[in-house]
Amino acid sequence: MKKLFFVLMSIVMLMFSIKILSKNTNDSSIISVFNNATEEKLFNRAKNIKKFIVNNSKYNNEIAFIIDMKIMSGKNRFFVYDLKNNVIIDQGLVAHGIGSQTKTEGELIFSNEPNSLSTSLGKYSVGSSYNGQFGKSYKLFGLEETNNKAFARNIVLHKYFKVPFGEQESPICKSFGCPMINVEFYKRIEKLIDNSKTNIILDIFY
Repeated sequence: MKKLFFVLMSIVMLMFSIKILSKNTNDSSIISVFNNATEEKLFNRAKNIKKFIVNNSKYNNEIAFIIDMKIMSGKNRFFVYDLKNNVIIDQGLVAHGIGSQTKTEGELIFSNEPNSLSTSLGKYSVGSSYNGQFGKSYKLFGLEETNNKAFARNIVLHKYFKVPFGEQESPICKSFGCPMINVEFYKRIEKLIDNSKTNIILDIFY
């Protein structure tokens, strides 16, 4: 009887594990498998962020948001990076500005100019939240010459229902220059920002 009991328990545990694995496989927070070049790029961006914030108590030194615009918009390219352990702890889709689109698929252009509707590259400080056209959004302050007009351009971090949750093979919708993310993914990002006592760095690169 004991042997039969342990066999049945093993089967139950196996079925439970399969169910959990199946559930997690559909979660966009599962970390994608990157090639060495992509991992190296993210590591180097994180390294630059660490240098930028060292000895500056204004900025969060534990996590940062990193967006790799070289990755197609249908794939996860908004990364939550653990600066202490050098690992990606979350990721999701993010739209780029319609003004950044070119006729060549996969090639983007960037601008810091008003009315360009383009994404601007560089490091941002994620500021306070406010309620706007897209609900709760976060002000972004450009910290480099390439994005120092972000606040004047009303470039903010916000959610939008048309941004899909999961990865896909085709490009997603475009913004007016803002880093625009999925509603569900936004909820996780929102918690990180609201629980942070210091400003989180958002770094957009190409």
